[in-house]
Amino acid sequence: MSDTILGAATRADAIAALLRDIEGVPLSVDPVAVKRKSRDYFWYSPVLNEQLARKFADVIVTPRDEADVIKVAAACARHRVPLTPRGGGTGNYGQCVPMDGGVVLDMINMTRVISHGPGVVRVEPGAKLVDIDAELKPSGWELRMHPSTKRSATIGGFVAGGSGGVGSVGYGGLREPGNVLSARVVTVEEKPRVIELSADAAQKINRAYGTTGIITQLDMPLAPAWEWMDVVVCFDDFMEACRVALDVALADGVVKKLLSVTEASLAAHFTALKPAIPDGQSALICMIAKPFIDCFEDIIRGRGRIVHREPFHEEPSHTPLYEYTWNHTTLQVLKVDRGVTYLQCLFPHDRLLESIAETRALLGDEQMQHLEFIRFGGRMTASALPVIRYTTAERLNEIIRQYEDHGVFIANPHVVTLEDGSRHKRADADQLGFKHDVDPFGLLNPGKMRTFTPRA
Repeated sequence: MSDTILGAATRADAIAALLRDIEGVPLSVDPVAVKRKSRDYFWYSPVLNEQLARKFADVIVTPRDEADVIKVAAACARHRVPLTPRGGGTGNYGQCVPMDGGVVLDMINMTRVISHGPGVVRVEPGAKLVDIDAELKPSGWELRMHPSTKRSATIGGFVAGGSGGVGSVGYGGLREPGNVLSARVVTVEEKPRVIELSADAAQKINRAYGTTGIITQLDMPLAPAWEWMDVVVCFDDFMEACRVALDVALADGVVKKLLSVTEASLAAHFTALKPAIPDGQSALICMIAKPFIDCFEDIIRGRGRIVHREPFHEEPSHTPLYEYTWNHTTLQVLKVDRGVTYLQCLFPHDRLLESIAETRALLGDEQMQHLEFIRFGGRMTASALPVIRYTTAERLNEIIRQYEDHGVFIANPHVVTLEDGSRHKRADADQLGFKHDVDPFGLLNPGKMRTFTPRA
């Protein structure tokens, strides 16, 4: 921790005083536990790996309920100790890495599904997404969307650090109105407040990396729990796979949850799928609701070849198909080749296929293309998570500029701040203003909101 945040108190004195104040709340100062809980998957980025590999907390605190959270927040404010909330630690940009030491608030014990009914669930932030869906399934509902890390990610971490995922082809990203219904947050003040944010106000904590309050409860919208079919379709030509995926995406009557296209060089890294995907074939990975599988097959007939089809299941011993999509595609390559990284791109909806073809031609063997079809602002488009051969940070920035010069938005995954990682290159005005209200000392995940300056 810096002396700037601590004021006159020394680091050791501040931590000692904090520990006295939160006696009874579960915590750990074990160096191994502290190191492990101070990390996420930032190592996907060679740039961030260099910046963040030696950033660690002083103590890991694991609250059991909101009362514990309030107690910790008050103590951090009193002693000016930084506080960084943590979910499942599955983020890729260092969202839960403490840049200035202090407390990592590990929410993994706050796991209750408080209530659920038709179309909505109220849940604590540490509940794993896979466990939420398991509890909802008997009632015929499921979460609208989830990241490819569903089996280890928490709902609080997803809302605070994610943007969309499996399900976004139908419902868009988390930023679309209605995809976060409400949030209950605790402020970091000497006398913390509990604030309820509903509807549009809930956007103040959406993808804010925990900088705008500590989430203690969320109301999330639900979708009907269809019987899903996992399907893989192979193509000789990558662009034909993209055209077919777009046709399926635009077929509004066909209920789908996932449309992911990977070019042949990337699909070749999917070890468990190698028996199904022939060498040199691009792949379209889908989740289609079972009643619509015949309609789906009508769209692809004569254009691609189905090589895998089975009912979706999530048993612990089985790797679900969605773990070959979204940013799990990057992980599949990193398992055997640490010389790559990735980008996050959003293509213009009005020239989608043309833009995909243009950017694919830019880099040749320097990239392996991968697309996720999504709704964005009510229009169908695609997000790309291309796997990039990494050489230098300068070359990576040059590639980003090349994409942007072709009209493609980039959400840079090689930076830690909200502003620089946004495709708009700025923090949301409501989030910035709200942070001044709920975090006057600038203790919440410091270093992640570049344009924020504490007033207190």
